[in-house]
Amino acid sequence: MTKLNGLAKHYRVDDGNGFRLAVWDPTDTNGLTVEATMQDLARLTELQEGLYAQDHWSVLLILQGMDTAGKSSTAKYVMSRMDPRSCRVTDFRQPSAEELDHDFLWRTARRLPERGRIGVFNRSYYEEVLVVRVHPDVLGSQHLPPKLVAKTIWTERFEDINAFERHLARNGTLVLKVFLNVSKEEQRRRLLARLDDPGERWRFDPASVTERQRWDDYMTAYEEMIRATATSHAPWYVIPADNRWFAHQAVASVIVDAIEGLGLAIPVLGPELQEQLLSARVRLENE
Repeated sequence: MTKLNGLAKHYRVDDGNGFRLAVWDPTDTNGLTVEATMQDLARLTELQEGLYAQDHWSVLLILQGMDTAGKSSTAKYVMSRMDPRSCRVTDFRQPSAEELDHDFLWRTARRLPERGRIGVFNRSYYEEVLVVRVHPDVLGSQHLPPKLVAKTIWTERFEDINAFERHLARNGTLVLKVFLNVSKEEQRRRLLARLDDPGERWRFDPASVTERQRWDDYMTAYEEMIRATATSHAPWYVIPADNRWFAHQAVASVIVDAIEGLGLAIPVLGPELQEQLLSARVRLENE
């Protein structure tokens, strides 16, 4: 992925102070073309093997964005060359009755990746400061004590999220958060394309059209979310998503750049294990 070196850093936000979403262009491709970014995912495959073999770190990739932003296709792309035994994609939709009877972090905490694994969250606990914030009546279904549902609840949830991610980082989970920044016009085009394609109509959710009416509210929620939760140990990457090919490559670059920073190495075999391997070789050769 040499042609994408530095791309991840270009879209990284690890200090949300003063963050303004309006200055981030959803059509930006950083001067690259489709041909320039037709990269093999071989490097990501190598890094995954090192992560699994060392068994010290885990990686959590969180994908957030409006409907049609490309969360599912991005997850499919970055996972396309990985060993399925050491990676998992979890799609978080409307909470179940059981999930609503727990705190808002519970259902995601249960799906965190183990050491040596990569986990991808298609949506996440951030829905609790996005959808729920735009539709605060949803709080009524979460069985919270009424006195705890105060005006400070969003600030408190930001604090809880930051503490949770700090805990993960301190315990060996690399937290990478991606906001796929699609424009309202591009979303309209993609929704119409789904309606026009018989093979894609099943994916069309009429609620997407309703939610478009709250576009400005969602953008405000995303902006405040990133401003409040972008940290050096759990940065946000604001990825332009109007061009799917670029978003896919940029997210792959984010993962590669971050895992390379861990300085992974295949574990060195100890004398006892080397002796066992030598014995196994002799037995196989003498069969």
